[in-house]
Amino acid sequence: MNWLRSFRWRILLGAFFWTLGLIPVGHLVFMAVHHRTRPRMELLPVAAGTSLVFALFCLLAGILLIRAALSPFTRLRRQLTGVREGSRPRIEGTYPIEVQPLVKDLNSLLEHRERLLRRALAKAGDLAHGLKTPLAVLAQEAERAQAADQQELAAIISLQVERMRRQVDYHLAHARAAGSGDTPGTRCHVLTAVEGLVRTLRRIYAAGALAIRVDVPSDHFVRCPRQDVEEMLGNLLDNACKWASCTVTIQSLRQNSDIVVNVDDDGPGLHPSMRDLVLERGVRADEAAPGSGLGLAIVRDLAELYQGTISLEQSPVGGLRARLRLPG
Repeated sequence: MNWLRSFRWRILLGAFFWTLGLIPVGHLVFMAVHHRTRPRMELLPVAAGTSLVFALFCLLAGILLIRAALSPFTRLRRQLTGVREGSRPRIEGTYPIEVQPLVKDLNSLLEHRERLLRRALAKAGDLAHGLKTPLAVLAQEAERAQAADQQELAAIISLQVERMRRQVDYHLAHARAAGSGDTPGTRCHVLTAVEGLVRTLRRIYAAGALAIRVDVPSDHFVRCPRQDVEEMLGNLLDNACKWASCTVTIQSLRQNSDIVVNVDDDGPGLHPSMRDLVLERGVRADEAAPGSGLGLAIVRDLAELYQGTISLEQSPVGGLRARLRLPG
């Protein structure tokens, strides 16, 4: 009985019953016109009633068959929307025999991308682990040089080690995001990511009596892996904590289908001419500040890979506002 699952046969049967229902309707119209010219036909009401019932039955059967033929496409659209939004990992259910091969190919493609993602993440982890040991050895050499009163050599080695670490973090984040960017089925709960980052930053900046305020609704999700959301927000929050006088605020808002995360500080702010410049790789607003100027570049690259944006604005509290927009 595979023909019952065929989209083609359902459409043909629906059209057949619809046409079959139209024939009595045309006949009733003809009889009504003919009855006006020959009013003595006494059987017209009985014949008209029988034909009308038959016509309505056929028309209803045709509508139901065509609706049943089209309903799998509505269900498939809902399933694809769920995959895109991250609520479903794959397409499920049984579809007409003309559509089922397409569904199978789509699921195979989703599984293939998931395998590629896991492989890319594993390679990135192996690379990070392989570079960790040589960097640690160089850091120890810097400590030995400092202990031997070779301050200049120790400072040079320490600076280069820190730069290499930042470069490794930058390229690993970029490679990881390139492998998982806009991957169907990937979602992150914004509040969970923010709470973990805030706990860490409060411990780091505890000596400065810095207040970090969180205003993130619990129903906000973005279509990004959690590690990349934490990478972006971690860089923005860390910058805000470095420059803030006493308060940092993180807030998320829903705008259409996107989630906008604002990170505000009450520090000295940034001149408008520098706001786009500091988003470039290797540029820092203050060359005396620690780091290698890759933090905001990482945020920009990751945001673009997930069809998002990052911009810097004047904060309502007087400092700088980092505005991160990501697809929700």
